[in-house]
Amino acid sequence: MSLLPSATEIVYALGLGVDLVGVTFECDEPPAAHAEKEVVVGGRDTSGMTPAEIDTYVRDQLASGEDLYTLHADALARLRPDLILTQDLCRVCALPSGHVSEALDHLGCRADVLSLDPYTLDEVLGTILAVGERTGTADRASRVVAGLRDRLARVAERVAGRPRPRVAVVEWVDPPFAAGHWIPDLVSAAGGESVAARGGRRSEELTWTEIAAAEPDLVLVSPCGYHLAGAVAQAAVVTAALPGVAVWAIDGDSLVVRPGPRLVDGVEAIAAILHPDAVPAPPTGSIALVRSPASG
Repeated sequence: MSLLPSATEIVYALGLGVDLVGVTFECDEPPAAHAEKEVVVGGRDTSGMTPAEIDTYVRDQLASGEDLYTLHADALARLRPDLILTQDLCRVCALPSGHVSEALDHLGCRADVLSLDPYTLDEVLGTILAVGERTGTADRASRVVAGLRDRLARVAERVAGRPRPRVAVVEWVDPPFAAGHWIPDLVSAAGGESVAARGGRRSEELTWTEIAAAEPDLVLVSPCGYHLAGAVAQAAVVTAALPGVAVWAIDGDSLVVRPGPRLVDGVEAIAAILHPDAVPAPPTGSIALVRSPASG
């Protein structure tokens, strides 16, 4: 059972989709996960809310001790999984592992709980190995990770020796958050220099003045919970707040914010933005130029 989208992607990457019995309402990759598996974790539909409204809702829920997600205990008891994949990285992203363990104790279920909590790109690759180890597919996981590392090495070779543009990744626009965790590693692997955020640490709420003071050459808008169209729409806030800086939108949920195998797709997409003459363009629908630096 997977209680976060990135874990669902890992499960399928390891060829274990047939063994998956339950997912969350946000598990949309691959599409079969949402269409064919039972949804065991629900949450509020925020599609009609602005970024500021979502931020207020999240803060109010956390301040009052309320959960952002609901674990369907009846489904958990009925499906009786052997292994549950969850996290403690971010209460905004998924149910904490402690809540899952409490539910299991209450129901008398004996499932193992594996918490996936990477803070760096290397640790993300390590979670794939961890899932492989716990599911008896260690050799398969090693091959998957080796393939991902080979792709990272090819990008590194293509961008080696080139100037490294200063890149700020904004994962929320109202209020602005500079993306932390593994995302600065993506920028570095793509041949850029991450600014306004620190790798291996939580994303940080900043002011637009502080982001501007970091002197980015370009800003990547990659809001958590959104694909490319949502990122393009929210980029208008960034262009207004940071005049004269190049602004790109990127499909955050597919390429940047979910700590799973597709982060390497994200590295390749960012490298194509930073070094378009050295790295092939990503698939249509991955990135979009919102404002070039010359447009002011």
